[in-house]
Amino acid sequence: MTLAIGIDIGGTGIKGAVVDVDSGELVSERVKVATPPGGEPDDIVAAVVAMADGFGEIALGIPVGVCFPAVVLNGRTMSAANVSKAWIGLEAERLFEGALKRDITFVNDADAAGVAEARYGAAKGKQGLVILTTLGTGIGTALIYNGTLIPNTELGHMELGGKDVETRMSYAAKERKGLDWAQWAKRLQTFYEKLEALFSPTLFIVGGGVSKSDQEFLPLLKLSTPIVPAQLRNNAGILGAAVLAADPSGFTTTGSG
Repeated sequence: MTLAIGIDIGGTGIKGAVVDVDSGELVSERVKVATPPGGEPDDIVAAVVAMADGFGEIALGIPVGVCFPAVVLNGRTMSAANVSKAWIGLEAERLFEGALKRDITFVNDADAAGVAEARYGAAKGKQGLVILTTLGTGIGTALIYNGTLIPNTELGHMELGGKDVETRMSYAAKERKGLDWAQWAKRLQTFYEKLEALFSPTLFIVGGGVSKSDQEFLPLLKLSTPIVPAQLRNNAGILGAAVLAADPSGFTTTGSG
């Protein structure tokens, strides 16, 4: 049994658990707290420290992985989605390490979800290029090629029709515009067709909370590439962060599990 802590920071909630990365099972209670109002760095770090401390003796000395809604380069957060703009350019990994008093692995949240789906979920054992898209407040993406993560892809910010894809095609955009499933699927069709043309993937995986309603819109998409809902739901970020913490030397998803 190889244990690691996985913590998934979002704009509205922070989730975490102790994970057996060999099996992909949670070995502690899954804990969730609200993201502090304003999403300021010191407040979020304090919430993460309290969560890690709350796991007790089982978590002592084990690796910690933290995923976050930002592009992460060399431990710095280079963007900020639904959290304070104070994160932009911040040495976030060092900030968390100082507070937690241990090394951590710090990664983009969609990348963590992609790793988890490749290790335990819908992309397990798949060869070629798998593209995970998370449809929520924005659109997050993760690329997994033959089991290896290609980090920090931001395909939700591609321009189609002169606008960022996520401004018209995220689930938040569907709700904001009052689109029905068919109207939204028509927009999504152009996004996934573009990804097909650019990347020739072997599989699309659709994550985010709306993946629970996959039968409402995935059958409406007409693509050459298979497209399936994510399997790990709200635990994907936790699991992926833990996997990467347990093996920080390389973002690979193969393992004994």
